[in-house]
Amino acid sequence: MTTVAEQFVHTSRTETDSLGEVAVPADKLWGAQTQRSLEHFSIGRDLMPREMITAYAILKKAAAVANHAGKRLGKQPYTLIVQACDEILAGQHGDMFPLHVWMTGSARSST
Repeated sequence: MTTVAEQFVHTSRTETDSLGEVAVPADKLWGAQTQRSLEHFSIGRDLMPREMITAYAILKKAAAVANHAGKRLGKQPYTLIVQACDEILAGQHGDMFPLHVWMTGSARSST
């Protein structure tokens, strides 16, 4: 019989940021900074408003379009960013934005 910790090790992947490595559940789309925020700043019950997530998707898609048109963003990253933004705007991946509004204050893990 495996423990919960052992199960997590087998169902996680390692992400890296400026603080080093952190284990992220394998079925999640977020990276190291979001995982750290979840572990250290899960304050309250209020999640990031869906309207903010929609606004970020619109902004990031527009930035990708502008930077691709200006030859500052290659075709592959452009295509992937636009696809992800379109999926978010279509209502997919809502459970991939788990952060509470009361987090670190820097907003780094929400962008």
